[in-house]
Amino acid sequence: MHSLVFFCAQKVISDHASTRKALDYIPREIYPVLFKAAFLDLRTLVLRDVVQRWPFSVLNFSTILKRCKHCDRDVIREKPNKQCLQAVIMGVKDYLINELRQNRIPNTRKHRPLRVVDLTGLQDDGDRQDADTIGQWSRTVALAKACIEISRTSRRDEYNSSKRRKGKNGSPLEGAFESQLSVEIHANLFVTSNSYGTVKDALLVGKSSPLCLKCRDLRAEELSAKKTISILELLDAVVLRKLELRYNNLGLCGLSSVFPYLPTFENLISLKLPYSNIDVRHMTSEMEESFQSMVSVFSHLPNVKELNLASSRLSGRIRELLSVLQKPLESLELPYCYLLPADATYLANSHHAPFLRKLDLSGNNLSDVLLTPFCQILQQASTSLVYLDIMECRVMDRQLTSFLPALKQCSQLQYLSCFCNPISSQGLKSLLHTAVQLPSLKIVVHPIPVDCYEEGLPWPPSTYDLIDYSIDQQKLSRVDAELNEIRLKAVRTDIVTTVELYNDFSLDMLQLY
Repeated sequence: MHSLVFFCAQKVISDHASTRKALDYIPREIYPVLFKAAFLDLRTLVLRDVVQRWPFSVLNFSTILKRCKHCDRDVIREKPNKQCLQAVIMGVKDYLINELRQNRIPNTRKHRPLRVVDLTGLQDDGDRQDADTIGQWSRTVALAKACIEISRTSRRDEYNSSKRRKGKNGSPLEGAFESQLSVEIHANLFVTSNSYGTVKDALLVGKSSPLCLKCRDLRAEELSAKKTISILELLDAVVLRKLELRYNNLGLCGLSSVFPYLPTFENLISLKLPYSNIDVRHMTSEMEESFQSMVSVFSHLPNVKELNLASSRLSGRIRELLSVLQKPLESLELPYCYLLPADATYLANSHHAPFLRKLDLSGNNLSDVLLTPFCQILQQASTSLVYLDIMECRVMDRQLTSFLPALKQCSQLQYLSCFCNPISSQGLKSLLHTAVQLPSLKIVVHPIPVDCYEEGLPWPPSTYDLIDYSIDQQKLSRVDAELNEIRLKAVRTDIVTTVELYNDFSLDMLQLY
């Protein structure tokens, strides 16, 4: 649904030449509507001009592109169009170049208030490639190159104008002055070994360039400790909110050189260290020292409420790590961490459990001694838990029956994944009977029932068996129909049930930030 104002804005931007002439006469309150209309209709030339003449100090994508009274389309939750984002970047560059040149000609400067362009709300394109959209890595490179280009242009123009400003004796001419113009680009950056050099150069020039790149959320993949540190040293300690270091294979000893930099970021609320090759099961004295360094750093992170230690072998050491955190965690991801009963028991009784909104225990064996403390964790988190993932936890019908009463208490649950567990069709129906009673539930990712495979499925089946063994499609279709019937009778057709790993659930729903 569009308002009359939005329809008029679409009409105005339909002709670029007319729009360009009219922009200086359009009330400033209409600019956000023009921006959204141009972004939605892919009017890239108009978008570039609107940004160049932006009449406010802040251009915030999340504020402008969200659902509003003029347009109910929530564009900010869609993958950003590549050409539109490039047009915005070009508009910012045009604005700065024009301002820089006007600043160096006395009595010609026009006041333009733009100081911050906030792109942090843009969605990533995930693992899906789309020729029309632009993902976080490509956005990072494009923004970094823009900062470098503006820095070069500024230095070149400054050199040329400085020669013009000086008289024959080399003294400055009357009216010459230096520009204090600066625009900050706030963005979430994704840095890899391929983009490291470009991003580092952009952060370096940003200290003196008119276009300064500010990182709110940093995701770094496959970077050495040295390169990671060199990026961290260039970030604004106040702005950084989220840090994700993955696939770096640094281990405890390598990470110990990075950890001392983390307390610098006073507003850090999210720390993710997945696939970092942390293993505490066979410790040397050097590794133990590194682990204690990690514990010490955690104690100096006062605002962290999201933690991801995926694939870290942390058997028996969870209490040491998490008990020193000052603030209760709202999101905790410990998949494939080889948890022991002591770890799960600590979690059930910790100060974190009542506040957990997201919990991922995938790959930990819940079929035996972890089952009881797992049920206790669900009970403690029953009023807060929104997202639960227990994929590949060796859960069978018996274990499912044990924790369904605790699951039934999780009144806020929106997402449940029990993918790749050896559950029968009867067990799956019991699960769905419980699920339809959860008022907020939206998605259930469930396994293919073990009785829907062709005969000969090994028992107990491995993960490989559950993924690759032949499926009896007729049996599976019958079970799907029975599951659908359960949803229909409960009037819960709003719940999505699927055997596919579901990547489209928006974690912004958790409102961790």
